Amino acid sequence: MLRTPDAREVRVYIGLGGNLEQPVDRIKSARQAIAAIPQVTEAGFSSLYRSAPMGPANQPDYVNAAMAVDTTLAPLALLEQLQTIETAHGRVRLGERWGPRTLDLDILLYGDQNIDSERLQVPHPGIAEREFVLYPLMEIAPELVVPGLGLLKHLVDACPQRGLMEIPNE
Repeated sequence: MLRTPDAREVRVYIGLGGNLEQPVDRIKSARQAIAAIPQVTEAGFSSLYRSAPMGPANQPDYVNAAMAVDTTLAPLALLEQLQTIETAHGRVRLGERWGPRTLDLDILLYGDQNIDSERLQVPHPGIAEREFVLYPLMEIAPELVVPGLGLLKHLVDACPQRGLMEIPNE
């Protein structure tokens, strides 16, 4: 595994989502799989939320959550691990943007870094407009500062919930 240059732990925020094949169970399973990655320690996990699809309307609602982890993995090494988990959970990449999927794992923030590469953009593009990202993040990191965008609280205040609903614990 590739480590961060000086092997210091970095706080990373991951968005979890899906809308096919028991998405609540898949999100819970993905949480366990992420926490089991070597050099990754869970630091927080939000409630589960139900949201309308962002893309084509003829698909089921999404289930979303946010997870905080501490890791010594470099950003692309972590991304590779997350994509392996997606594949293990039945994710098939057909190229359809915002289409239905079994599992979507996104690195939302990687410490205070700005990353703009072909494979990874951090902060995640569109983070400031996505209620299904902001509200779960607010639950686990209310004092968070999003690099280049400011306080998470201000982003949440400017983003309507658009029907986002917390899913009661089962």
